[in-house]
Amino acid sequence: MLRNIIIRIIINSAALWLVDELFDSIWFTNTNALVVTAIVFGLLNTFIKPVLLLFTLPVNILTLGLFTLIINAFILKVADYWIDDFFINGFTNAIFASIIISITSIILNNIFKDKK
Repeated sequence: MLRNIIIRIIINSAALWLVDELFDSIWFTNTNALVVTAIVFGLLNTFIKPVLLLFTLPVNILTLGLFTLIINAFILKVADYWIDDFFINGFTNAIFASIIISITSIILNNIFKDKK
């Protein structure tokens, strides 16, 4: 279980680092902020995202799941609000970042998938 948590933190860190490298409007002041943001982002995805998905289920069905990108962007902006050393300029940038983070997470999860 601890191994899976560490792998999730590493995957989130890698995805957030990639977003930091790709976008000038998203940045971290140091590496510690990147790791803390990955942990907070993971916790928000674990506890807040399911509630938001439940409340927005009709909209999500109407948009064929694309509204999930808006929820991911909102979670990124919440992480930006809570962490002083993580910055996102604008909600549009958060939407594009959520797309990159989702794609990166899918790829890395498939690479590091536990084969039992």
